[in-house]
Amino acid sequence: MMEYVREGDTVICCKLDRIARSTHNLLEIVDQLEKKGVAFRVLNINLDTATPTGKLMLTMLGAIATFEREMMLERQREGIAKAKELGRYKGRKPTAQAKADDVLRMIAEGKKKVEVAKYLGIGIASVYRIIGAGKSGVVAVKV
Repeated sequence: MMEYVREGDTVICCKLDRIARSTHNLLEIVDQLEKKGVAFRVLNINLDTATPTGKLMLTMLGAIATFEREMMLERQREGIAKAKELGRYKGRKPTAQAKADDVLRMIAEGKKKVEVAKYLGIGIASVYRIIGAGKSGVVAVKV
């Protein structure tokens, strides 16, 4: 986007959280736009950085959004820790690496990589990754 905007343009965004992940990142983006002579508007809160009040509101709302995200992540971490304590959190299910032995066996049998991927229900990139790791003698399998 930054490569295409020109002086006099206005960047319009529906929601503030769609443009940046943090207050710092948001302010950097708005600063870059300002240096190029580009206005920035957020539709759902009727925010326009062309005014001093708009700039103030942008900074405050960006900080609040960052705070909310950090609180959500903290609650998520606490929930996962509690679930682990209770033995209810098992983590992510095994990925294609769990099928590494099958991949290597099928390739050794002369099957095509696409066939192997389709038969095992994994991506073709995973097949190539497993084969590459198998040639080096090291195959990472998570248990």
